[in-house]
Amino acid sequence: MIDITLPDGSVRNVEVNTTSMDIALSISEGLARNVLGAVVNGDVVDASLPIKENASLQLLTWKDKEGQSTMWHSSAHLMAEAIQFYYPNAKFAIGPPIAKGFYYDIDFLDDSFSENDLGKIESKMKELAKQKNVFSRKEVSKSDAIKYFTEKKDPYKLELIEGLEDGSITFYTQGEFTDLCRGPHIPHTGYIKAIKLTAVAGAYWRGDEKNKQLTRIYGITFPKNAELNEHLELLEEAKKRDHRKLGKELDLFTFSQKVGQGLPLWLPNGTALRERLENFLKKAQKSAGYEQVITPHIGNKDLYVCSGHYEKYGEDSFQPIKTPDPNEEFYLKPMNCPHHCEIFKARPRSYRDLPLRFAEFGTVYRYEQSGELHGLTRVRGFTQDDAHIFCTQEQVKTEFMNVIDIVLYVLKTLDFKNYKAQISLRDKENTDKYIGSDANWERAESSIMEAAKEKGLDTVIEYGEAAFYGPKLDFMVQDALGREWQLGTIQVDYNLPERFELEYVGSNNDKLRPVMIHRAPFGSMERFVAVLLEHCGGDFPLWLTTNQFVVLPISEKYNEYAKKVSDVLNNYDIRGLIDDRNEKIGKKIRDAELAKRPFMLIVGEKEFSSEQVSVRQRGEGDKGAMGIKDFADLVNKLVEKELVTND
Repeated sequence: MIDITLPDGSVRNVEVNTTSMDIALSISEGLARNVLGAVVNGDVVDASLPIKENASLQLLTWKDKEGQSTMWHSSAHLMAEAIQFYYPNAKFAIGPPIAKGFYYDIDFLDDSFSENDLGKIESKMKELAKQKNVFSRKEVSKSDAIKYFTEKKDPYKLELIEGLEDGSITFYTQGEFTDLCRGPHIPHTGYIKAIKLTAVAGAYWRGDEKNKQLTRIYGITFPKNAELNEHLELLEEAKKRDHRKLGKELDLFTFSQKVGQGLPLWLPNGTALRERLENFLKKAQKSAGYEQVITPHIGNKDLYVCSGHYEKYGEDSFQPIKTPDPNEEFYLKPMNCPHHCEIFKARPRSYRDLPLRFAEFGTVYRYEQSGELHGLTRVRGFTQDDAHIFCTQEQVKTEFMNVIDIVLYVLKTLDFKNYKAQISLRDKENTDKYIGSDANWERAESSIMEAAKEKGLDTVIEYGEAAFYGPKLDFMVQDALGREWQLGTIQVDYNLPERFELEYVGSNNDKLRPVMIHRAPFGSMERFVAVLLEHCGGDFPLWLTTNQFVVLPISEKYNEYAKKVSDVLNNYDIRGLIDDRNEKIGKKIRDAELAKRPFMLIVGEKEFSSEQVSVRQRGEGDKGAMGIKDFADLVNKLVEKELVTND
């Protein structure tokens, strides 16, 4: 007999080899019908997997993130089975679950496949799902696995098997389809009720442009049709809010093939938007004791060898910059932190100087593959709202908590209400990809967890998500459509100070190493603007919007008065423009609504005579006539209300 501990702390004494599904059935048949998988001693497994020792058990349903992921993984296999029916010669690469749904990369060889073919695959998937075919797991030897996929003439599975150890290989079969897979999977295909294949794209095998381009098919499934319909409605809304579409409509940014892929060009409206965001954060940073610095866009190769970035980011960097001196080699900077280390090192430092807080809106460069570029969310050149705090060991937690305050201030001001803090730690099993001693890592991880706890943050721990030089706290923010984005980040780093041999003189005249905190509340200006655009649908808060008002003269006769109104408001630092087109006032109002102008100021004979404006607020309608200064006071009060105090 073995003991199974459930999440509520209760313990069930069961026979060895009892499955999670057996335990679900012993609780209730209703629960068992909804079980998609299980977490046994921290590992997500099949609900049919026998439990051989004392264990903790969590039963996974659709309400659990891991339950959804398990269903989407199984759905990828179901899609592959449907594709195999119509394309028996197709070769299957990888088919993982993703944040929302799944995909499978497939080599169709001489057959063609397009979005026009998705309908028949969808229909076949529904037919196969109704068969309720069981996902059966089988352990196979490496030699048998090689033999099987050699007979199938599948080079992709054979290459994957090469990297696996004998004794760790499993196959999963449902219906007529067998795949190399570690699992887990749902009990049978009948759990999949609603299916939608969403897109077809190209993807290089293993993400390498030198390899063959495969066909990537995306899809999503749900246990109920109502949930699929809700998801499709959200997708339609997401299309309307696509930052690339809104960026074009609002004249914020553009791209040019001649300038280069992934290198955004900020237009005047977008530049002004960025400047307002930057000034907002600079003001908060100044009151928190930060000092602005500026560093070059390039650095000597030795700088990045010293920091470790050359080893970690070398393949993702642009080619080196050569000079007439054969001994010189420069790189576009992938990170700002090595430069800031050199600023710290520029002169002797004392414990009385610490903490030192250097901030920079610094542009960095990564050579992202062209297939992975996406608007402003994935670019090759981006500006980080970077800062690095150099402090003593005793100051780490306090400084970390102060940075949390700044991040929360940013999220609150920009109306990101739903978020959680992800504590990103080292991979327990594979520590080779990180630099620094175990002792330093343990100290850094403890500081983050204590600070997050004292701040009362809703946290989750993710192993393997740390930066290569230190653990971090990532803020995972939900936008208005419920999509999750990683925005602000804070990292504790004991390693770069050692690599750069940074020192300060302590109170006993001894030389000590500072601790380094990396932080970026926005993350990158490009990505943050993209997320903000989609979150608010282009309806920026009043303090941030490009044009807070538009003056609409009823006829040409009042254009001069319209200019006077605009000039007076500009003197009050209120931004706007004049629509003096020879159009009817109704059309001007409609166009202003479409352009998302917060206020429309209509001027005609009555307003001219009384030196007033008739105010119409977007979404609220007429506000009546008021003096120009009264309108300025109204706007300034609304802006003050939006810019919450950073307390």
